[in-house]
Amino acid sequence: MVLAMNPEAPDEEILRQSFRDPSQFKFLVARYQDPFIRKAMGIVRRQEDAEDIVQETFVKIYKYGKNFQKRAGIEFKSWAYKILMNTAFTRYQDVKKRSDSTEYLDPVLYDEEKPLSYDDNLGAVSDAKAAVKAVIEKMPEHLGRILGFYYLEDKSYKDICKLEKISMTTLKMRLFRAKRLFKNLSADSIQ
Repeated sequence: MVLAMNPEAPDEEILRQSFRDPSQFKFLVARYQDPFIRKAMGIVRRQEDAEDIVQETFVKIYKYGKNFQKRAGIEFKSWAYKILMNTAFTRYQDVKKRSDSTEYLDPVLYDEEKPLSYDDNLGAVSDAKAAVKAVIEKMPEHLGRILGFYYLEDKSYKDICKLEKISMTTLKMRLFRAKRLFKNLSADSIQ
């Protein structure tokens, strides 16, 4: 028999307990769902996409939760937000690729009266891109430039290394720092 979990328990304890009793995971969902949706909305700008991102994030947290170990400087909250941000960036890139691969004058997208929701999707991508650019502009130039190459221009690591004239190791380190700074700056702009 599993004892009822205190909803005020630390995140790590709730996660551990949820492996014995999956119904306990609801406490983490209740605690993080709204802040996660706000954060995801700051990137994708569409409620539906943000909700999908958050749902996928919770699945990943539960799936990989046994791998999480609290250490100095690594709290559950920062680990969970990292999963959220990576999931949101991946979704943003997918939306961007889908919109870039569709022709504007494709007759399937339009009827005689009104275009389908494609225009709305294009607007959401445009809004998300503008939001990402606004945050990138607040970053130091070398970090913002690398993040822009990678996420907004879909350049490969190899291409970025050539453009920036840096090693792969340096690029990975800068990209890591840029992502972390982006996360902090985007959190500040949402609050």
